[in-house]
Amino acid sequence: MDLALTPLLFWLKKIVVALVLPPLLPLLPIVLGLLLGMRWRRLGNALAWSGVALNLLLISPPSVSWLVRQVEHAQALEADAARRAQAIVILGAGRRSHAPEFGGETVNRLALERLRYGARLARETGLPILVTGGTVRDETPEAQLMQAALREDFGLEARWVETAARDTRENARFSAVHLGAADIDAVLLVTHAMHMKRAQAEFEAAGLAVIPAPTAWLGGGEDDAGADQALPLLPSQNTAYAGWFALHELLGGLAYRWSR
Repeated sequence: MDLALTPLLFWLKKIVVALVLPPLLPLLPIVLGLLLGMRWRRLGNALAWSGVALNLLLISPPSVSWLVRQVEHAQALEADAARRAQAIVILGAGRRSHAPEFGGETVNRLALERLRYGARLARETGLPILVTGGTVRDETPEAQLMQAALREDFGLEARWVETAARDTRENARFSAVHLGAADIDAVLLVTHAMHMKRAQAEFEAAGLAVIPAPTAWLGGGEDDAGADQALPLLPSQNTAYAGWFALHELLGGLAYRWSR
């Protein structure tokens, strides 16, 4: 199955993703249980309490830490590995549409984390940069916002600006076209550590040799007591976000493998 998406399929995918991820995921059995409980009390109670339990699992540090370890790339880039690359590819991560202090719209904080690390690598290695990210609406393509942020905030120019991709698979396929035209087949791939495994698989499937350059870890290994050093000890907005991101990558990886 080809995952090149029409706008309709893109938004259908977004709806499905919203239903299978927090905060809607644990709410669905709760609501269903309350409705069924009016007729079948035991079944309704079981469903409602299962939703509560699922919500607790998705915000509790021990269970979230386990989820994070399943998907997060463990190692930072090593200098020796970076020498094999011919270019740096920075993946888009979203936009901030209302940014009046920047004149209208700009990249969001996730994209900015990737751009910051990609800019550091570019200065250290002297390698050219490709930014990739498109749009499905009448907006500025994300890669153009990334290009502007690199120029205005980091003093760097992207050599390639790939503006058509709408998901990670398209990031890989369309970037490979630009790089192939320049006889480049080995890249430093910059994305979040949580997203790296899925992104690396897609870029390798597109024919590129990938040297992972992850950034912005949400997990931090375990201390002597077995607690994740990067996550708070109690449930919080940080553990909820890490749980959402980890589940998103687990399900995304499964969907991409099934669609090959």
